[in-house]
Amino acid sequence: MLTRRLFLKSGGIALFTLGVGGGPGFLARAAIAAQGSGSTPSRRRKILVTIFQRGAMDGLAAVPPIDGTLLKTLRPRLAMSGARAEGDRALLDLGTGFGLHPAFEPLLPLWKEKRLGIVHAVGSPDPTRSHFDAQDFMETGTPGRKGTPDGWLNRAVGLLGHEGSPFRAVAMTPSLPRSLYGGEPAIAVTNLADFKVQLPGADRTAAVAGHGFEALYEQTSPGLLRDTGGETFRAVHMLSAAEIERYKPADGADYPKTPLGNALRQIALLIKSDVGLEIAFAESAGWDTHVQQAPSFSRQALDLARSIQAFWTDLGAFQDRVVLTTMTEFGRTVRENGSGGTDHGHGSCLFVVGNAVDGGKVHGSFPGLAEGALYEGRDLPVTTDFRSVFCELAGKHLGVKDDAKLFPDWTGRRLPLLKA
Repeated sequence: MLTRRLFLKSGGIALFTLGVGGGPGFLARAAIAAQGSGSTPSRRRKILVTIFQRGAMDGLAAVPPIDGTLLKTLRPRLAMSGARAEGDRALLDLGTGFGLHPAFEPLLPLWKEKRLGIVHAVGSPDPTRSHFDAQDFMETGTPGRKGTPDGWLNRAVGLLGHEGSPFRAVAMTPSLPRSLYGGEPAIAVTNLADFKVQLPGADRTAAVAGHGFEALYEQTSPGLLRDTGGETFRAVHMLSAAEIERYKPADGADYPKTPLGNALRQIALLIKSDVGLEIAFAESAGWDTHVQQAPSFSRQALDLARSIQAFWTDLGAFQDRVVLTTMTEFGRTVRENGSGGTDHGHGSCLFVVGNAVDGGKVHGSFPGLAEGALYEGRDLPVTTDFRSVFCELAGKHLGVKDDAKLFPDWTGRRLPLLKA
């Protein structure tokens, strides 16, 4: 029997629907769509791409004050200078009182074109320093509340106000991320070339009947899964392994051969294939820099920057439809530790890329690094709640209107990041 949780697994893919509160699940919505209440996804619908930097990125290493006198005192081995004499270790002056870590240089053209905006001193108001709890709170969008059954991206899908493709919400991850748990269908896949759709025993049933699994969908009475299932198969045919292997990114889109580079390359393929993608998720691991932070941070930053730059170049004419944002569970301590690293902190920063972004600016309120301005005397405080950012992106870009349903119990205001 197909109940509230439907698993379609094969070759590293999982299609989940987690019914919440006894509401209708995927099959009920498919039936409604088959009866004509749904609508075919518009090819002009907007797309939100999210990258979770797991491990807690050091926002003060990524985007430090350009006048780093105080930071150099707090971080004698880690702080960088904006002076030319520093050579390869020189910060990239953003002209706003802040510098950009040199490993992020591939993003500098987007900054100069005002397609890249930065939000500083952003994060969760919850004080936890636990990676697990902080990631859970950010992905569910309910800081301090454990046990929230759905994620904020899944809620965003449900608030879009229209039926969508089975490829509407896709995570390029081995398993479904917490932010896409919920009552709306979402796919987790690491390699589109391995994409198949199977149910336990379906192949045997189809073989006995002398038909393929697609034929079983066609014979479903009275069209319960025909429309939704048919759309899945059209997508599968469109994204055949051979076509995926032949896919060539646009000129100048040089993706790094890393998990993040591969994920964004496949997200670009989905966007340009017009299979109905509206929300995409990828992740970048390795930001927990307790020991010897300088080399590991540079590697991670360069991978992130090169991956985003290649992705944005690859999109070409599709750029107007896409906004990309990064997120991380919390920042790092202002002072370096005895192992040449930093420990779990509070506020960090994030990047937002898009043609509609109010770019070339560092948004939010940066309180400075004087001891009296630090959270608990050790961390950059959170002056911008992450929900202010995500509400702005989901609202202005995707058209989600109900902030209270997107982030329950939150009464804050959106941070203006996108042009009207």
